[in-house]
Amino acid sequence: MSYQQLARQILQGVGGPQNIESLVHCATRLRFRLKSAAQADIASLEKNQGIIAVVESGGQHQIVIGNHVGDVYRAVLTEGGLSEGEQSGAAPAKQSLFNRFIDIVSGIFTPFLGVMAASGVLKGLLALALALGICEEQSGSYQILFVTSDALFFFFPVVLGYCAGKKFGGNPFIAMAIGAALVHPVMRQAFSDAGSGEAAFSFLGIPVVLIDYASSVIPIVLAAWLASLIERTVNPRMPDAIRNFITPLICLVLVVPLSFLVIGPVATWLSRLLADGYLWIYGLSPLVAGLFLGGFWQVFVIFGLHWGLVPLMINNLSMHGQDFMAPLLFAAVMGQSGATLGVMLRTRDNKLKGIAASAFSATIFGITEPAVYGVTLPNRRPFIFGCVGGALGAALIGYFHASVYSFGLASVFTIFQSVPKTGIDITVYAVIAGAALAWIFATVATFLFGMPVTRAEVAATDETQQSPATLINKIILPSPLSGKIVPLQQIADETFASGLLGKGTGIIPDRGRVIAPVDGTVASLFHTGHAIGLLADSGVELLIHIGVDTVKLNGKHFTVHVSQNQPVRRGDLLIEFDIAAIREAGYDLTTPVIVSNSDDYLDVLPGEDRQQVEENSELLTLII
Repeated sequence: MSYQQLARQILQGVGGPQNIESLVHCATRLRFRLKSAAQADIASLEKNQGIIAVVESGGQHQIVIGNHVGDVYRAVLTEGGLSEGEQSGAAPAKQSLFNRFIDIVSGIFTPFLGVMAASGVLKGLLALALALGICEEQSGSYQILFVTSDALFFFFPVVLGYCAGKKFGGNPFIAMAIGAALVHPVMRQAFSDAGSGEAAFSFLGIPVVLIDYASSVIPIVLAAWLASLIERTVNPRMPDAIRNFITPLICLVLVVPLSFLVIGPVATWLSRLLADGYLWIYGLSPLVAGLFLGGFWQVFVIFGLHWGLVPLMINNLSMHGQDFMAPLLFAAVMGQSGATLGVMLRTRDNKLKGIAASAFSATIFGITEPAVYGVTLPNRRPFIFGCVGGALGAALIGYFHASVYSFGLASVFTIFQSVPKTGIDITVYAVIAGAALAWIFATVATFLFGMPVTRAEVAATDETQQSPATLINKIILPSPLSGKIVPLQQIADETFASGLLGKGTGIIPDRGRVIAPVDGTVASLFHTGHAIGLLADSGVELLIHIGVDTVKLNGKHFTVHVSQNQPVRRGDLLIEFDIAAIREAGYDLTTPVIVSNSDDYLDVLPGEDRQQVEENSELLTLII
């Protein structure tokens, strides 16, 4: 499929170019902010073979593309007639404070994440070259390469000013000029002469506390936000003839002095408080910090929550010249890398093997989304083993207090970035050992226990000795509803679609009732009546979840006919629900029917190849 064709399908899936509030991309994802989420066709996007996954998080629709996301991004801009980072003037939908924070952070840092990672890697390679005696710090070659690696970080306020100005809806060049003022040679010379925290001169009689703003993050972001507010207030009140230069003049004259007098000192204090606070928490138990971050980092990545930690890593480098978080994340990445390799070595499915091989190569360089969404998460156990391996490896790294000295994506290059100027020490070996532990554990565990043998594989192991029928027992699970069958992967809920809760299928009901498909007991019953769990006498654990997000109805339109721990017989009426009323309330009635203990079986397979199912007819086949 061509990038242009994929771009057209993506634009159609998000509701057309007119529905796009803004669009940026990171290492693997297109990040859309949409005017109306209701206009997006998530199901069609998830079925597209050119898309790995669709995640709704942080107020964004994140479409996971993979390593060629930049090409797809440019095709989307061309096909949609959009400009880079384009934002419409329409008011964005209301979001929670946390979602707004994630959206702002990702919008500011995403545009230059690649060059920032490249600069960090070059810094790490230079540190390694010094440690190995390959070059000298006074040499011209080193100096040129050093300024190449350091320029972006030194002029952070300028770059961040531009990106923050765009994100806040203001003139990015005004914010860029404010950032340039913060690192202007005159102010840096005054800082050098007076020292940090000294008041060498005043502005209108008010002493100016001098601070070195090179590589700083929070001051310019706050200044850009204030400038955008002033711009939106002043601009409509200015005559057209003078608006283009009077509004920037007012913004600069007001915000630059305020940045030196108030915003900068307060923001620097907050920055140091954040950095010291993280070091205090880390100091309580680096091993526990490693277990937590190494184990849950990939979960944060799935939901886009990792962006909340990116500014903290950059802030640590700005305040202390080193960061203890990034090495822990390297172990988490290597855990998923090992799990992906384990799947590749274990599976006999040629298609999955090819996907795993491609995804594995990307994980070495810190890109885990293709591996997570395409390989480990759908199979559940490999993802869990990858997280456990990441936790173990990060705990080892944390125990030795390893850190990095430049920013970059958690990848194999993190090893180079962990080399201090004083030379290779035990912390560097700890990073290597922790990453190796995570990688080896996840690989071995996934290979041995992560991939249940499928019916086809069992038959292939000894086809000449006996027929597959003599090797396999199975349980036929009838349907608790009648309606249209939908593959589990197409359900508009990532938790069910990913298979995290177990294997099964989805049903769009055409009759408003759920019956017991088996003899057993009501194991769990939600008070809202939207979901029920059954424990069959055969040992099958079944979850029936009526609709997506219907818990928000708080029981309205649902009638429950059983109680917790009540024995039921096949065909007993469990729950009734009003299909028309629930749809009118705006809810998707696609109902996941999940075998919660899928890991207890060799496989859980859909029944006959058909689109419609009736109550009590064959729905799923469990291979024992």
